[in-house]
Amino acid sequence: MTNCEICGEERDLVKAIVEGSLLDICNNCLKFGNAVVVKEIKKKEKPVKKIVNEVINIITPDYPRLIKEAREKLNLRQQELASKINEKESIIHKLETGGLQPTILIARKLERTLNITLVELYQESHEGLNFKDDVITIGDLVKQRNRNF
Repeated sequence: MTNCEICGEERDLVKAIVEGSLLDICNNCLKFGNAVVVKEIKKKEKPVKKIVNEVINIITPDYPRLIKEAREKLNLRQQELASKINEKESIIHKLETGGLQPTILIARKLERTLNITLVELYQESHEGLNFKDDVITIGDLVKQRNRNF
């Protein structure tokens, strides 16, 4: 026997929802909530570990220098470059000073126009979990996060 979570009496307890919370309460306190039927949950098979490869696009860190040097090499003013890629001149200025990192879309436009490479492929491999039913619980996320730190 354990104690009721409402009145504290030591009695046989049932699970009930009281104001949105699942509590172990005695039959006397059951009037404050609704009893719930607890189903026995089958233990799932352990997930199989697999190696996950992620490939993502990243902007090269020295993009301000690359953009400015390539624009100057083509004898273009910022306004002319902005017109060619259909963006505002202020965007070009911010990109060249490092005040704004280009989106992949803008970076691709600049690559085509200036004949430079701004977008690099980055591949990361890490051990992932393979779930047969594709259901991930909060506990799985916490375990995965703790492995990565």
